[in-house]
Amino acid sequence: MPAELSDFSELVLSDAKDRERKTLEALRREFATVRTGRANAGLIEHIRAEYYGVPTPLNQIASIAIPEAHLIVIQPWDRSALGAIEKAIQKSELGINPNNDGSVIRLAIPPLTEDRRRELVRQVHRMAEEARVAARNIRRDALEDLRKSLKAKEISEDEERRAAEMLQKQTDDATHAVDRMMREKEQELMEV
Repeated sequence: MPAELSDFSELVLSDAKDRERKTLEALRREFATVRTGRANAGLIEHIRAEYYGVPTPLNQIASIAIPEAHLIVIQPWDRSALGAIEKAIQKSELGINPNNDGSVIRLAIPPLTEDRRRELVRQVHRMAEEARVAARNIRRDALEDLRKSLKAKEISEDEERRAAEMLQKQTDDATHAVDRMMREKEQELMEV
């Protein structure tokens, strides 16, 4: 049975696991912004509209509804924000023209072309690679902390090795989670 790790090593591993979890959450949020041909509030929540001179996320100045699979309806709580919301959507990289009827904005989500699907898959692959790099950087930082602690004779070589092995397993788990999320998003994008 392996010996217990010191509080310091446990803290390093715990911190790395927490940072990896945050990386996965960030990737999940990024994937939600990728258009799949199906209406999703995550597509527009990150868009910021000028509201009284302050860039404000749409979900803070309007209600966002998905009445059907290919339609997003944005109803601002203050009608004076309609123009700013419309402008923000046009400037975004969504590639969708908003339809403003004076009280709500409708976004019709057109079906994706094959070329656009491939382009979005490449974008998803880039996002996933950035998340994998972030996980490896977290591992590198934690290993550096362990090495410094070993040099300062705060932990033994055996403990440093055990902690490094556990850290590698955590990083592998995070990387596998990124790959799984990427495959799911890719499958969702290629679904016609």
